[in-house]
Amino acid sequence: MYLKSIELSGFKSFAKKTELVFGSRIAGIVGPNGSGKSNVAEAFRFVLGEQSMKSLRSRRGEDLIWGGSPALSRSNRAGVKVVFDNSKRLLDLDFKEVAVERIVYRDGQNEYLLNGTQVRLKDVIRLLAGANIGGSGYQIISQGEADRILNASPRERREMVEDALGLKLYQHKKAESERKLDETAVNIEKTRSLRREISPHLNFLRVQVEKIEKAREMKEELSAKLSEYLAREHAWITQEDARLLAEARTQESELKKLGARVNEARGKRTGDSDDTLKELQGRIVEREHKLSMARRESEKLSRELGRAEGAAEATNVTVEQIVAVPHVRQFAREVSEALAGAERTDDIAAVRGLIGQIRERIKAFVDGLSGSAPQTNEEMKQQVKAIANSLERVQKEESELAQELEALRAKITQVRDAGFTAERDLVGLESAVREAQTKLSAVSGARGNIAVARQRFEEEVREGIVLIGAAVHGWEKSVIPEGALSEDRGAQEKRRREIERLKIKIEESGIGNGDAVVREFNQTKERDVFLGRELEDLERSAASLKDIIAELEKTIDEHFTSGLKQINEALSSFFTKLFGGGEAKLEVEKPKRPRGAKDDDLDEDEDEDDIPEEEELYAGLSISVQLPRKKVRGLEVLSGGERALTSIALIFSMSQVNPPPFLVLDETDAALDEANSKRYADMIRELGGKSQLIVITHNRATMAAAGELYGVTMGQDGISKLLSVKLEEAEKVAK
Repeated sequence: MYLKSIELSGFKSFAKKTELVFGSRIAGIVGPNGSGKSNVAEAFRFVLGEQSMKSLRSRRGEDLIWGGSPALSRSNRAGVKVVFDNSKRLLDLDFKEVAVERIVYRDGQNEYLLNGTQVRLKDVIRLLAGANIGGSGYQIISQGEADRILNASPRERREMVEDALGLKLYQHKKAESERKLDETAVNIEKTRSLRREISPHLNFLRVQVEKIEKAREMKEELSAKLSEYLAREHAWITQEDARLLAEARTQESELKKLGARVNEARGKRTGDSDDTLKELQGRIVEREHKLSMARRESEKLSRELGRAEGAAEATNVTVEQIVAVPHVRQFAREVSEALAGAERTDDIAAVRGLIGQIRERIKAFVDGLSGSAPQTNEEMKQQVKAIANSLERVQKEESELAQELEALRAKITQVRDAGFTAERDLVGLESAVREAQTKLSAVSGARGNIAVARQRFEEEVREGIVLIGAAVHGWEKSVIPEGALSEDRGAQEKRRREIERLKIKIEESGIGNGDAVVREFNQTKERDVFLGRELEDLERSAASLKDIIAELEKTIDEHFTSGLKQINEALSSFFTKLFGGGEAKLEVEKPKRPRGAKDDDLDEDEDEDDIPEEEELYAGLSISVQLPRKKVRGLEVLSGGERALTSIALIFSMSQVNPPPFLVLDETDAALDEANSKRYADMIRELGGKSQLIVITHNRATMAAAGELYGVTMGQDGISKLLSVKLEEAEKVAK
């Protein structure tokens, strides 16, 4: 059992939720006319994706929703849910049960659900098509449609048969391949058009590229020389930098060791000796400064003494000759009176004032005498004596300072001699430190030169990139030439000068502008080659699609031929059962053009490939019928009952070849008499062994063939209601 149940909610006359559970291979739905039986068949069409409102006996989606009655107001939505048993994976979903539900709202919007998850209509149709289930076609025969296959055109009849044979998948693949083939043809034409457009420009660029080919040779030569130069330079810089770095580390380590030894030697010297030495040196400096001053003072006094002695010998002036006695007496009296006045007063401020006045008078008196009177011989003698005394004092001080200085120097010598060994070691260590620092400075300077060389190297790399592009990096993969690390730097400098001259030649030749032309030429050429490859791929794809289409057509023809043969065998058997003899057969018509197309419309020289697509040849299916005891061969002369029996035989035979999971037959036996109804019931039983059947009928013989019956009734409220009877269980109880 594949079809488990169908649930209607608000769909047409089923205003309330109604569920039909199918537990038998053949389920019958019965009821009086107008009770809503056919709404069940239309519910199947609806939930399986039918989009034609005409097939659902409606004009718009709102007509499918319960419209209301005095007993029950209208609904805002209608829904149908069908549940499939998927334990055998009939549907391509990893669920044991698959529920397909469709809901329509009054605004016309539809909603599709798979196991409660909203999906697209396309997803539902693809899922059901994989199990040979569809919402339209031969699988669901609605009321009055049994005769449709007889009334259909040969082409439509063929499409129905192909649908029954399960060829839709192949036809869909063929249509998809044909669509892709059309798109490929359009892409081929576009690609060819693009190649035609770029062809003139490509030729122009090719000529331009040929003109700069000589300049390119120089560029290649530069690339080779620059690669060798850069490889040698980089190797030398790397080696020299590593050597200098190792030497710098060695010198730093040696300097660190010497520094530790210097600190140790300095620590051996006592702090008192250093302080004493500093103190003695300070005293020597002080004494030397005083001695120097004393010597200068002695020399000065010697010169003054000489001048004074000479002046004393030359002058004969006495005091009496210069100073007037009355004037001196007057000055003495004034000074005496002032001093007497100072003695009499106790006022310190007044005493100070009198002393100041006396000093000013004395100064004025002396200035008056010295400004105009010459020195006397007595004064000169006194001056010579004073200078001689001063000179003697200074010379004595000079002698004392010289002796003290000599003693201090002797003491310094003694102190120095005491620490001579330690000082000598310290001096040696400091000399070694300076030597190490000198070497380290030299190494640092050499590393600075290496940094400058590296900077120049990087600049040369950048210039090379500008001139020859990424090819300049070829030096990174080059093997270091033999002897590159030991050769004289003059050879490398010679190479650099050659490269510089070559760079100048390339710049003068205009290779920079040529690069842009070459780049554009290469891009255009690559595009042309790409388009060529695309064209080849498209042509191969078109050929492959044609092969696929041919293979699909062959497969469709084989399946169609084989299936048609099986349908005819089943049709012959069913037709014989229904009519008690006779023969019915589906035949392929000869290909012909549609109406209106005449052979005269085509020129004699016109090839078959020039026939428009709308005038392609087609071959439909015709039905030949031969009734027993009658000379009747055409469908046109069949009676209504005979047409109904022929349609039933054809529908049943189509379902036998590729049995669908279930069939819905809506009053397909309405035109049958009692005898034919029994035959119809026998055929229903036979079909029930291959497909699950839901039969809507008024016929008692058909009801007897069903394993369960659902009765549909409608009361005064206009709502369809459901009653069910399990005939198989009732039969068991009766036995």
